[in-house]
Amino acid sequence: MTVRKIVHVDMDAFYASVEQRDDPKLRGRPVVVAWRGNRSVVCAASYEARRFGVRSAMPAVRAERLCPDAVFVPPDFTRYRAVSQATREIFRRHTDLVEPLSLDEAYLDVTENKTGLPTATRVARSIREAIREELHLTASAGVAPNKFLAKIASDWRKPDGLFVIQPGDIDAFLPPLPVGRLPGVGKVMETKLKALGVATIGDLRALELPALEQRFGRYGRRLHDLARGIDHGEVCPDRPTQSVSAEDTFSEDVLLGDLAPTIIRMAEKTWAAAAKTPRTGRTVVLKLKTADFRILTRSHTPPSPPASCEELTRIALSLLERVGEAPQQRFRLVGVGLSNFREAGEAQTALFN
Repeated sequence: MTVRKIVHVDMDAFYASVEQRDDPKLRGRPVVVAWRGNRSVVCAASYEARRFGVRSAMPAVRAERLCPDAVFVPPDFTRYRAVSQATREIFRRHTDLVEPLSLDEAYLDVTENKTGLPTATRVARSIREAIREELHLTASAGVAPNKFLAKIASDWRKPDGLFVIQPGDIDAFLPPLPVGRLPGVGKVMETKLKALGVATIGDLRALELPALEQRFGRYGRRLHDLARGIDHGEVCPDRPTQSVSAEDTFSEDVLLGDLAPTIIRMAEKTWAAAAKTPRTGRTVVLKLKTADFRILTRSHTPPSPPASCEELTRIALSLLERVGEAPQQRFRLVGVGLSNFREAGEAQTALFN
C-alpha cells in the first residue's frame, strides 16, 4: 500500500500580514484586523498583537482592552482573495490535488508531484520559499502521511516553520498530546472524555473500540482511529462551499426584543467566514432556539446576493419580524447563516435569467 504524502500549508496571521506587507508603517506594530464598534469581532491579529492575548473571533472591544496600542485596520477581503489566489497558483505548480480550507490554508496531496522533487518535505520547502520570494509573506507547513497529522504538524513550529511527521514517528509523537488536539474534540467532548479519565491521546488509546462506540456512536470509531494516527480522508480539490453560519447560545434565555445585538454580532462573523470562499451566498438564514428547545428558522433570498456586512445584517434583523412568537417568548440560541452558494460569475448570470 502506497503511503500518501500530504502537505498542509497555513499562511501566518494572513490578513494582518497582508496589511503589514502593504503598509510599511504597520510593520512591527500590533495590528488587529477588525471593524471598529462595540459588537465587532477580530478577523485576525498580527503576532505582535497576539503577545497581548488578542485572538481571532474575540470581541474587538476586548482586544482593545488587552492591547491599547493596537492599530485597528478594517478588513479588505477583495485584496485577501487576490493574495489567496496567488498562493493557490504556487500550490498548483506542484500538484492539482489542492483542497483549500479557507483563504489562508489548504491541503495538498503530493504523493506524486509535477516538479519531480524527491520528497514531500522538499515540496513544502519549495512552496514556502516561493511564497516568501513572490508574495513577501510567510507560511508554515506540515508534512505527514495524512490530513489530520499534516494539520497538526503545520501548527507545530508557527510562525514561518516546517515540521514533518514520518510514519515511524506517529506512535511516539501522538500519545503525549492533549486530546483536544483531535478534530471534533471541543470543550464539550473534552469534558466527556475527562470524565472517562482521558486527558491525552495516549489515555484515549487505552480505551477499547467497543467501549468508545457504545459511548460515542460512530464518532467513537473516529476517535479510536485518530488516536492511532489513522485518517483515510482524501484531499478533495475545489470542494464547493454550501453554507456558512455563526451562532451563540446564551447563558440565560433572552426575550425576542433583546436579540438584535447578538444577531448583529453573528452576522459579522458569518460575513467574515463567507469572505474566505470565492463563492457567493444568496440566501440569508436566521435560526432561533426557544427556551423549550424548539428550532425556528426564517430565510430570505434577495434579488441579488448581500453585497456587504451591513446588508446581511439588515436582512437578518428584518427576519425577526417573521418569527411570529409572543413577545414574552424567550430564546436560548440565535444564529445567522448564508446558504445557496454559487460561483461569483454564476451568481451574476442568475440575475438576468
